[in-house]
Amino acid sequence: MIRWTVWVPLALFMLFIGFAAYQLTQPKDEFIASTMIGEPLPQFDLQPASVDRPGLTTQDLRDGKPRLLNVWASWCVPCVAEAPHLEALRRQGADIVGVAIRDRPEDVARFLANYGNPYSRIGSDDLSELQLAIGSSGVPETFVIDGQGIIRYQHLGDVRADDVPVLMRELAAAQ
Repeated sequence: MIRWTVWVPLALFMLFIGFAAYQLTQPKDEFIASTMIGEPLPQFDLQPASVDRPGLTTQDLRDGKPRLLNVWASWCVPCVAEAPHLEALRRQGADIVGVAIRDRPEDVARFLANYGNPYSRIGSDDLSELQLAIGSSGVPETFVIDGQGIIRYQHLGDVRADDVPVLMRELAAAQ
């Protein structure tokens, strides 16, 4: 006669296998909901990251005009890939402000000279304080900010061609 001490671990193991099999059959949700959507930007005053563009402050984003806020870095490989798509957004009328993360002015200048400069302003976030405060987990990320400085949309990762209409639509909705 087999004792219950053999059946209990076997039953627990089978329960675990059943749970794992169930999880593997469920559709994967890749959408990450930001907790910052609908929240105002924190107070900040970033020094210029580039000699030919002014820095960025909270007040610059509370002038009644919606903008895209792009968090990027010269050392970021996906930032290179998104550069032509940011330029396409600029050509379509988007005002894009940038936040350069942990970057040196000479590296920012080199990046912009090589890949273009779609930004009207570029602030330098040397310690990633603003990046963390707005809920950005990496570079690049792009936010739609309404004219009162409220975050309305967050795009994770590099902007690609099929993201351009989405960002333009979100920017128009932020009017």
